[in-house]
Amino acid sequence: MAGYVFISNSTKPTTEKYESREPLVPGNVSRPCLQAAMDLGYEVYYGVNRKVPEELACDMPVHAFDSHTYRSITAFGDNRIAYRNLCRVIDEGRVEVIHCNTPVGGLVGRLAGRKKKVKKVIYTAHGFHFYKGAPLMNRTLFKWAEMWMAHHTDAIITMNAEDYAAAKRFRLRKGGKVYFVHGVGIDLSDYAGMADKRAEKRAELSLADDQIMLVSMGDLVLRKNYATAIEAIAKAKNPCLQYFICGKGPELDNLKAQAESLGVAKQIHFLGFRTDIKELLSAADMFLFTSKQEGLPRSMMEAMASGLPCVASKIRGNTDLIEDGVGGYLCTSTDSDGFAAAITKVADNIALRETMRANNLETIKEYDISVVEKEIADIYADVLKD
Repeated sequence: MAGYVFISNSTKPTTEKYESREPLVPGNVSRPCLQAAMDLGYEVYYGVNRKVPEELACDMPVHAFDSHTYRSITAFGDNRIAYRNLCRVIDEGRVEVIHCNTPVGGLVGRLAGRKKKVKKVIYTAHGFHFYKGAPLMNRTLFKWAEMWMAHHTDAIITMNAEDYAAAKRFRLRKGGKVYFVHGVGIDLSDYAGMADKRAEKRAELSLADDQIMLVSMGDLVLRKNYATAIEAIAKAKNPCLQYFICGKGPELDNLKAQAESLGVAKQIHFLGFRTDIKELLSAADMFLFTSKQEGLPRSMMEAMASGLPCVASKIRGNTDLIEDGVGGYLCTSTDSDGFAAAITKVADNIALRETMRANNLETIKEYDISVVEKEIADIYADVLKD
């Protein structure tokens, strides 16, 4: 039986996480691909960043291996190990198909595929680094690297309109194609009935009936641009606005200091890492998302699945999900005045919030996991037919 490998990268785990013996549970990024490969009769090898993963239980019949793929392109030692591990799996598993994801996974997967002459190499771009407005190095070095690696790729899968158009200009391996899918998929059934938890969660957060809850999710890093969001809250000059930020990261102290200096410390709530995101979304009135760079943001998809109007930056990915004035408002990522005005429009108009809620609940149906599973299965059937 021919072998198939799925690899991607993730944040480098702590020692405790790396050595954990918890069972493996493939997520939305990998599950549709693993299932499609199994349906086609492949022996499936699944790359994870865990110690001795072949000894771990998994809820899918796959062979797990330590892919050692982390998010840093410049982690040369780790990347050499990742390359060596993948080459070993290719040899031992008679691998004929590699599906690699994300920058490091994509680099390691395609280099190994080229070295070992793997028959089919598929690459999913979760967001090219040479997006519009990116730094010069991204628009030159990273773009050239993607163009070169495309020569050794049979299929490139993209998730937003900008990346799809960019990939269409690449020269792939003979017969190669570029495809579009609706992200990694979101299970809309997970959000059914969550509205019933709204009152309980708002009470837990000590929110009064007249207070407007805004929510954001994501690491507290410069790319997420929370500074503009906090500045917008201050400029809105509405004490009823209560902004809840879910996530951890190095910018926490700076953001707290900013909120204090702008006089809105009592309106900004840093919740840290949370496991009750769906409940928090059910309690909220608006999703605020000022990020400077995205591929296709899952956090916004979750907000839309919860029926929230979205006030977001006008960037790649966000513009694929939200039409300005329909499911929310789009603003230039550094325009705190524009964000403040948009927040005020949504906060002051209950009827508008209800209309945007209905629009987002309809739009997000295209991104349900069932849709993505079919798209992936169709791509595999096309790419692997011979």
